[in-house]
Amino acid sequence: MNLSSMSWKDAEEYLKSDDRCVLPIGCTEQHAYLSLLTDSILAEKISLDAAEPQGFPVLPVMNYGTTPLFMDYPGTVSLRIDTLWNVVKDILESVVHHGFKRILIVNGHGGNMPIADYVEKWNKDHPEVKVKFHNWWNAPETIAIVKEIDPIASHASWMENFEWTRLNKPDQPETQKPLIDFSIFKNSTPEKVRQELGDGSFGGFYQRSDEEMEKVWETAVKETRALLNENW
Repeated sequence: MNLSSMSWKDAEEYLKSDDRCVLPIGCTEQHAYLSLLTDSILAEKISLDAAEPQGFPVLPVMNYGTTPLFMDYPGTVSLRIDTLWNVVKDILESVVHHGFKRILIVNGHGGNMPIADYVEKWNKDHPEVKVKFHNWWNAPETIAIVKEIDPIASHASWMENFEWTRLNKPDQPETQKPLIDFSIFKNSTPEKVRQELGDGSFGGFYQRSDEEMEKVWETAVKETRALLNENW
């Protein structure tokens, strides 16, 4: 259940019977031919789809993440990792204050992954709370399906090209872009990264069939839902 559809009285009533909620975090950054908000759109939708059957509240998605090396692509917005963590921490402490004790963070952006270490440390200082950090796109079952279809699929490729991230733009390339050399990111600059990446995709096909996309999505929702229901 999206928090935007709840009043404070609804939240108070919910907390009488359950203490789980979901926090999706994403990013605003270049995604080749896809929406600049791809990571945020996917993190929010997978959270809502996973939580829907049991009505777990889903907090508003965090639309900004850490992505400094894409700053030469217009539209990209990057936060310092400390800034991002301070916001996440304030959100955690706010919802815990109200009585939420089991919180699933659904992350849609690779650059946000250092936050997992901050969360782990915070959790040790708050033993009464359980927080899980979930990178939905590389969960075991989901990434296995992706690699079965296209072993080199990566950032801004077909694996993020769903109906809800696709734009009404000219047709995308039908070729499979070779996987980039990830060493280009080492000691680099936004200008050099753009020069090396070109359209922004890291590699892989740009689009796949609806049937393949549905298989990936259903698996990702299933894995995310399992985290909400198991092993707290």
